[in-house]
Amino acid sequence: MNQYISSSAQIGKKTKIGFNCVIMDDVVIGTNCLIGHNVVIHTGSIIGDNVRIDDNTIIGKKPLSSPRSIFKVDPNLKPSIIGDKCQIGANVIIYVQSKIGINCLIADLATIRENVTIGDLNIIGRNVSIENFVTIGERCKFETNCYITAYSKIEDYCFVAPAVATSNDNYLARDKERFNHFKGITMKKGSRIGINSTILPGKTINQDGVVAGGSLVTKDVTAGDIWAGAPAKLKVKVPEAQLLKNNLDEK
Repeated sequence: MNQYISSSAQIGKKTKIGFNCVIMDDVVIGTNCLIGHNVVIHTGSIIGDNVRIDDNTIIGKKPLSSPRSIFKVDPNLKPSIIGDKCQIGANVIIYVQSKIGINCLIADLATIRENVTIGDLNIIGRNVSIENFVTIGERCKFETNCYITAYSKIEDYCFVAPAVATSNDNYLARDKERFNHFKGITMKKGSRIGINSTILPGKTINQDGVVAGGSLVTKDVTAGDIWAGAPAKLKVKVPEAQLLKNNLDEK
């Protein structure tokens, strides 16, 4: 079989590895995993038990840095960690020093940057981009083509619809003052963002808050309320039947 597996890599029992895979030094792969074709797993990465990784995916990629980049790459980034029972689709890139909890689904073409922590039982949809220094709780869902900007914090049970865009720089890449104000979005527990909405830097969607589809959020969204429009404004309360406390799913 045409593949490279370092002599220092540890491969668990019943794990199957496809054609043309590259598994670098000190990689640890658990038991009963399925590694597709053309997968690259970089040095020191840790893969849990019962993990599926589909074709052409890269785990533990090091970031690039332009001379014009604001923040330079830390040379001491730690290996990436993938929890038990994760399913990772085709053509996914998971960067170094990212940590993925158990039972997560990361769909085809998704990108997860360095310094990202993702909790358990999350769904990261097709072509979703999670930028660096993002923290995500448990049981969240990010649908196709949404973009989560760097320095964002997302708590448990949050929902982000397709084509949502978020931002972290109010100065649009000009004026050195911007270096003091970088801040992504915050989504409190159970908050939701509708399709094709835009959230401006530093804004908070408070607990059970909802952003209606196509909205432009320029102010913090209040807890338990639905905001809509461009700019978004308070419209109505979230119906009682839609509140998180009435819809908890512990599966």
